[in-house]
Amino acid sequence: MKNLFLILLFAVSINVKGQTISPTPQQFITEGHFVTPTHFELKTKNIFSQTSLLKEILSERKGKKHVMNVYITDKNSKSAKKFASKIPNKKEGYYLRIEKNNIYVIGSDSRGTYYGLRTLEQLLSKPELPLGEIIDYPDLPNRGVVEGFYGTPWSHEKRIRQIEFYGKHKLNTYIYGPKDDPYHSSPNWRLPYPEKEALQIKELVQKSNENYVDFVWAIHPGKDIRWNEEDRQNLLKKFEKMYALGVRAFAVFFDDISGEGTNPQKQAELLNFLHNEFVAQKKDVNPLIMCPTEYNKAWSNPEKRYLETLGETLHPSIEIMWTGNTVVADIDKPTMQWINAKIKRKAYIWWNFPVSDYVRNYMLLGPAYGNTSDIKNDMSGFVSNPMEHPEASKIAIYGVADYTWNLEKYNSDTAWKNAIAEMMPENKEALLTFAKHNSDLGANGHRYRREESVEFKPIAENFLKNLEVLYNPEAKSVSEEFKKMIWASEQLLKTSENKYLTEELHPWLLQFQLVGKTGVSVMKMYNSLKNKDYQQFKSAYTNVQNLQKQMFETDQNYNQNPYQPGVKTATLVIEPLLNQLLKYNITKFNAETGENLKLSLNFNPNTLITNIKQLENQPLGQKGNVLRISPALEYISLKANDFLGIEFEKIVTLKSIIIDFGEETRISKGKIQISADGNQWKSVNGTFKKSRWESSQTLENVKFVRFINDSKQTYDIQLKQFEVTEE
Repeated sequence: MKNLFLILLFAVSINVKGQTISPTPQQFITEGHFVTPTHFELKTKNIFSQTSLLKEILSERKGKKHVMNVYITDKNSKSAKKFASKIPNKKEGYYLRIEKNNIYVIGSDSRGTYYGLRTLEQLLSKPELPLGEIIDYPDLPNRGVVEGFYGTPWSHEKRIRQIEFYGKHKLNTYIYGPKDDPYHSSPNWRLPYPEKEALQIKELVQKSNENYVDFVWAIHPGKDIRWNEEDRQNLLKKFEKMYALGVRAFAVFFDDISGEGTNPQKQAELLNFLHNEFVAQKKDVNPLIMCPTEYNKAWSNPEKRYLETLGETLHPSIEIMWTGNTVVADIDKPTMQWINAKIKRKAYIWWNFPVSDYVRNYMLLGPAYGNTSDIKNDMSGFVSNPMEHPEASKIAIYGVADYTWNLEKYNSDTAWKNAIAEMMPENKEALLTFAKHNSDLGANGHRYRREESVEFKPIAENFLKNLEVLYNPEAKSVSEEFKKMIWASEQLLKTSENKYLTEELHPWLLQFQLVGKTGVSVMKMYNSLKNKDYQQFKSAYTNVQNLQKQMFETDQNYNQNPYQPGVKTATLVIEPLLNQLLKYNITKFNAETGENLKLSLNFNPNTLITNIKQLENQPLGQKGNVLRISPALEYISLKANDFLGIEFEKIVTLKSIIIDFGEETRISKGKIQISADGNQWKSVNGTFKKSRWESSQTLENVKFVRFINDSKQTYDIQLKQFEVTEE
């Protein structure tokens, strides 16, 4: 027997001599030896033989000549027979064997062979190739992304880049469902795409096929659908049109709607009709995917048996999507057990991360974590809903690819750092520094938060505990972190590497740099205070004021979307640290010198008032003298005497009030009121412009303003706008 030591590697993101394999293979056995190939001779001919991917993988390399024979095939070929027991009997699985002079890539199907090539590509990214074998397959059958966010849709070019990324990382699903595509949703879902848009869909399908990704075209008819034969035929005709463009996978969305379109029996009848008359007839179309109206537990109504109706009525092959216990939630075993029992099948998870359409002033670059590793047998699929920033979203999507392939071996921190290194190999340290401090979402209506500044947090906490100590043990580390923030932003702002990414990050990089500079100056104030150098203190204080002005201008001029405008960065740990330190510095300076330097912190003294549970954490934003409640993307159920409004820090005079709940009748059923004390309320008259209610009269002595449903009805609203302007 040869003197070999066999190492069975189960490590997360397999790393052999600097070679990272991601997603982590199910099984990787290496013999402990390496070869350095320079030339490759392809011994098989099939659909992969002439692909650009294979040509790139097997390109000649420098060094002492070493030729390796390469066999790319499937499990039914002659060259695969001797390895029959090693080839996984699972869809999309593959067996990869590397001998001194031979490489075998054998897939259980064509997609499995493709994934085997993707693994070989990673191994050949380094000069040395480990001898051994990989037995690999995905834990979940459907893995990928749903373009289902609100906001600016991705461009055609960036969708193409996304699909290429999915193929590279063994994701097999791209659900196309842009909220702002009028031919996907109302008003034009019944109409065929115009020629230009139809050609783009065709190109996306072709690119998906090249990368072994299922392009799933979704339709969202629920806002205005009529439950009659005419609209059934309209849907069938639209599916036929999409089929002609090459689409072979379809989804029907009934999310974020109200009214008659929410009827579960009608929804199920329609989906069954499409299954029977389209999917079953075509033979080459994937099972339908459905996003229900009650797509999370918090919105489910047991009395109406919506979910049970779907489970009992829908054809068993139809997938049902689910976001978890709430709209934005992580997934665990109890979550899956609850929903699977209701719908009588494995739920298809729609994970609302890293989507930021409810916190658009934040950039979410943290790791993908929170979903448990014990649910691979409970899900039929798992897709991530990303940000409107496609390139930045890849950091989280990389993690989703790793997680869904091998749940038990997934390590979110390792995947996160690997993603960052892949996105910007030349500037990975700068990007990592930036990403560390840009992962939390801030206070938001969904109450979904993420860790941020994880390594720095204990340093910051210890520093604040020792402010009065003459030689604060963490002072140097805190100063160095602020300097590193400046360095990282400067590197990323000037680099030409991955311009797609740096263009998306640009406003946040500018703000991050200013925060870092502010930190350096606030630390100068702190150190000069220790040294009783009051002149240097005032110089640093002046610099902080100038930087605060620049940060304010950045927040006011960049990313001015109508929902959460502005630019927030490093808000969970860094910002509170700066605020506390600045307050300490100025208070102590004034006490020691008798001066009265002003303390200016960025906070909103006004508060939201509501008895509506769905809105109790909705953020309140301010720009100049305009105060607005952050819009909500989902429908809100308004019961009798439910109210929503604003309490001002002090008595104010209002110039205008604007409220938009999506339809005029939703406002006319209630009243807009003002109060000086919260007890005595006075109604305000206004006028409608379509669905928007406005009052432009001057209103004095106002401490509270609210809308209240004083009818006896319960009805749904869309919180599109609630905005007041102070005089």
